Amino acid sequence: MKTSKSPVLARLAAVLVAALAASSCTSEKLVYRNEPGFTTPSAAAANFVGYADTVTKQTVCGNCHVDKQTQWAGTKHATAWADLQASGHATAACEPCHTVSKNGNAATSDAVGYTATKDARYHDVQCESCHGAGLGHVSAPSLANTPLASIAVDTGTSFGNGCGECHTGTHEPFVDEWKLSGHAIVETRGSAATNASCYMCHSGQGALASWGINTNYVEKAGLGVKPVGTTCAVCHDPHANNNSDHQLRFPVDVPDETQNLCMKCHHRRATPDLTSASSGAHSPEGPTLLGYAGWIPPNMSTVGTDTIVATHGSDRNPALCATCHVNRFTVTDPATGNFVFQATGHLFLAIPCIDSTGKPTNTDCDISQRTFAACTGSGCHGSPDVAKSLMLTVEQRFSLLDSTLTHMIAKIPSTEFSNTDGRYTTGEGAKFNLSLSRAPGAYVHNPFLIEALMTATIKQITIDYGIPAAEKVNLNNVLQNPQH
Repeated sequence: MKTSKSPVLARLAAVLVAALAASSCTSEKLVYRNEPGFTTPSAAAANFVGYADTVTKQTVCGNCHVDKQTQWAGTKHATAWADLQASGHATAACEPCHTVSKNGNAATSDAVGYTATKDARYHDVQCESCHGAGLGHVSAPSLANTPLASIAVDTGTSFGNGCGECHTGTHEPFVDEWKLSGHAIVETRGSAATNASCYMCHSGQGALASWGINTNYVEKAGLGVKPVGTTCAVCHDPHANNNSDHQLRFPVDVPDETQNLCMKCHHRRATPDLTSASSGAHSPEGPTLLGYAGWIPPNMSTVGTDTIVATHGSDRNPALCATCHVNRFTVTDPATGNFVFQATGHLFLAIPCIDSTGKPTNTDCDISQRTFAACTGSGCHGSPDVAKSLMLTVEQRFSLLDSTLTHMIAKIPSTEFSNTDGRYTTGEGAKFNLSLSRAPGAYVHNPFLIEALMTATIKQITIDYGIPAAEKVNLNNVLQNPQH
């Protein structure tokens, strides 16, 4: 039955515009409609409305939410049904993830949307796939009955697994891997839940808010409310496709800590905080990779520059962090060549351990059981074995520098370590650089910078305190930097 024009509906549309203008979604473009512009769905669809026009792929929701409709049309979600049919592997079991169904939203019954009706108006992953049934909202628009999407993933809430209801399994195990990663950790203790500076990176809500993303969602809350982890919707924009075809909120190929997706959190205390001399480096990966982290000893001017760039942070590695930390590869059975597993890189480990089938894990293991496949991603290293050999060599060099610097710092007078005397000493700088060198992956992210800092720091301790190197160590930079 085609709905008719109605003054009541016109007034309701006006109420919708006014109400949403008062909400946090003030940047969204809403268009006045004097009719909802859709055919009432059958009862079997369970209030899911789907497309208003299956030919143009105009969603019913998009009749008013014009910006979101336009952005969504450029995503892979908008072609999910056609892509399935073209894959050569289309089966009925695949259809719930390529249509509007119970997957990804609060619905619990299989008998909704496409699953119940087989109607083409429910093809593709549309708005309601995440937001849930929309008939109530489009019939009487108001904030009170707006179906909000959840950004939680695999939390056991009434909203199911969100993205995880489809992006999982042997072919697309994004959430399976993510659950085992550091991004899935929900920190509810101490400063991560109560301190605004920590909350902005140690919670999904805090990250979105600090990045200026003010859209509404189920878990949106202020400081002090239980946070969720860095879930899919934190890094990926469900509505748009602005940065590569992976729907990233920010690019990963920009060497700028304010714009690079990974570095927007991984750039915190990379240089000394002069108001808290006892604090070491904290999440300094971005500035380390780009070559300007650390305390610069006065004698380091002999190195030539305060910015020391290694290949990993250069234009030879355009995807920067993502090249190694989001490495996708296929595992096959060596005996038969048959497909076993598709790794998506969402463990975010550059050299993960692999099990007997070749599947990456988040367990600890000997270096011989790790895969170095990601190290060849940008042509930086000729083979995984070359990368492994280089890492072993560098580890030995940095182990000696670490031991030397540790012994020397222990001999510096305790009066040189204070955050109340209004000065920053060589001793305090030495402690900072030692903590920087021990940050996860530091000497892999930028071995040239870390070595220059450590050798210059050792020299500066001898200059300022008369403390010689505790061990026989070559204080000349032995790693050759191809950038300088």
